[in-house]
Amino acid sequence: MGQIVLSKVQKKFGDTEVIPPLDLRIEDGEFTVFVGPSGCGKSTLLRLIAGLEDVSSGSIQIDGKEAADLPPSKRGLAMVFQSYALYPHMTVRKNIAFPLRMAKMDKAEIDKRVDGAASVLNLTDYLDRRPGQLSGGQRQRVAIGRAIVREPSAFLFDEPLSNLDAALRMGMRLEISELHKRLDTTMVYVTHDQVEAMTMADKIVVLSAGIIEQVGSPLELYHSPKNVFVAGFIGSPKMNLIGGEVAASHGAHTIGVRPEHIDVSAATDGGQDGKWTGVVGVSEHLGSDSFFHIHETGLGDMITVRAGGEVGFTRGDRINLTPRADMIHKFDEQGNRIA
Repeated sequence: MGQIVLSKVQKKFGDTEVIPPLDLRIEDGEFTVFVGPSGCGKSTLLRLIAGLEDVSSGSIQIDGKEAADLPPSKRGLAMVFQSYALYPHMTVRKNIAFPLRMAKMDKAEIDKRVDGAASVLNLTDYLDRRPGQLSGGQRQRVAIGRAIVREPSAFLFDEPLSNLDAALRMGMRLEISELHKRLDTTMVYVTHDQVEAMTMADKIVVLSAGIIEQVGSPLELYHSPKNVFVAGFIGSPKMNLIGGEVAASHGAHTIGVRPEHIDVSAATDGGQDGKWTGVVGVSEHLGSDSFFHIHETGLGDMITVRAGGEVGFTRGDRINLTPRADMIHKFDEQGNRIA
């Protein structure tokens, strides 16, 4: 079991409220990701669940039992941090076994659990090595192994991939997702990288200034953002947000359109065959996709469009932009979704 229910959970540091009272339900076996910009409170919220920070008020229930006043060791959770926190003088086997040895578990059971975790994480051939002889991705797997052997009701990950390069991050994203499927255990994962959130989560919790802006599946947040904040945060590149007369013509204070929902074509003889026109600035050609950053549109901010990799516009080209009418998001003056 690994259900976690937060009710009116609040956190203050002195007179400063960093987490206003919030409610959140994480179901057993779910992969839930907390995402948001730096300082939004996502790591603080995770630490409240883990017991590394005390709640100022509210209830935290783990598998139906009140846990807000329990020490971390009594909550049945295991946490993996950004730093690997491995003992350099110990072998991989001893690092993974460390929490079980501290709990004075029987040696035969320790060996069984360590061997099992090593098998799951492809670390069997490395059990006699020390951390300094491993790659960054292997060290992170050792840290995860140390959590697995505790057989927790839920795993808590606090930005575990931040120290890895891009290629290792992608590989570890896949490994952690596969691990979740194999273990079928609740996982709560904190990241500032919305690409990680979109590719890993069953459910995403978007936070801003300690407030939950929206909770939903990755596709729910992508296709139906609740407000301007979520619309601008979820998606890479982010959604184009346009105000002024253009938005008013759609009956909105702000409209949003994603880069891939704007059709582009070359502007001929200075004419305007599209809804808008603009001049190409920076072009990013990634092979399968091309991103064009468009200026001089008369829409205010720069517009980003996404096209197929074969599209060959270059800096200075004037192009037509036509947003797909059925893909335009509308927001009111308070930033909330209209349609």
